[in-house]
Amino acid sequence: MTKRQLWQRFTAHIDPMLMLGLSLLMFTSLMVLFSATDGSWLRLGGQGVNILVGLTFLWIVANLPLHYLMRTALPVYSLGLLLLIGVALFGEISHGARRWLNIGVGTIQPSELMKVGVPLMMAWYFEKHEATLTWKNYLIAALLLIVPVALIARQPDLGTALLITASGFYVLFLAGLSWRIMGGMAVAAIASAPIMWNMLHEYQRHRIMMLLDPSQDALGKGYHTIQGMIAVGSGGLLGKGYMAGTQTHLDFLPERSTDFIFAVYSEEFGLIGTVILLAMYLFVIGRGFMITASASTYFTRLMAGSITLTFATYAFVNMGMVCGILPVVGVPLPLVSYGGTSMLTLLLGFGMLMSIETHQKLNKT
Repeated sequence: MTKRQLWQRFTAHIDPMLMLGLSLLMFTSLMVLFSATDGSWLRLGGQGVNILVGLTFLWIVANLPLHYLMRTALPVYSLGLLLLIGVALFGEISHGARRWLNIGVGTIQPSELMKVGVPLMMAWYFEKHEATLTWKNYLIAALLLIVPVALIARQPDLGTALLITASGFYVLFLAGLSWRIMGGMAVAAIASAPIMWNMLHEYQRHRIMMLLDPSQDALGKGYHTIQGMIAVGSGGLLGKGYMAGTQTHLDFLPERSTDFIFAVYSEEFGLIGTVILLAMYLFVIGRGFMITASASTYFTRLMAGSITLTFATYAFVNMGMVCGILPVVGVPLPLVSYGGTSMLTLLLGFGMLMSIETHQKLNKT
């Protein structure tokens, strides 16, 4: 077997268009992270390892036939649920939140696993009942979503809970949930807002209030929002130049390698650079929708659509948070912010997208 044949066999289940978009975003991550950490090769190497591990799992999942992908739904969901219960009972507390679980060789954040596990389980459930869907099936699917979300919100981790809620809602929507029911859910959510407000932790209520007027506590609760907006706005049209952002390198910008890395990018590359970054995200999202539209089964359509829409939601929430149009909820910029668990989870999802695309092509041929 020649080298070319080996390469073709190795990349047989890698979608080239999707891989191009992901590679551009991950290269951007390395470039901006180097600036955000003041040229830290250690931090850069750590992100490089995160990317390599994530790509390894992407390749493994992309090569899984679709029926194997479906079989993983129940084990992945069950494992994630057990780990969340483990966090509630034995989890480590950091910054006032119990979100991490020590497994001996290190700590993990099980809520990240449920970003894949919840939509996977719900899509599998709807596939099993496709021929006889009733309101009871939608209710059971909603319970599959509510249980892990409640455990995550209890940690507390409102940002992750909301994102997993969104991923589950997308499955319900794509499965044909009627507009009448969705309208009723929206009315119920609005009506229960005062109750939900009282259930929020004090720091969560402060974050929402800071969205309305961050200047009322400019050096405290509103600091993140104000500094993020200053960094984004100060980039102007062309930006201040690579590694030349003053908000970043004078240490005004908080969490600059994780939640606020978009502010670092915008300050250094300006409006034009931001438009290019948005184009990268739209390219990946557009390719995801193309795969969704061509999906040949109920399960693959639900799964591909949920993965794509959830990825779009992640990007929108992070950018909106940094620009001051959404409250600060601790959501990283997908594939760009530093982080191992987040990178792994996202690339696992895209591995599923590639499996859906390439295996259905093989089935047709």
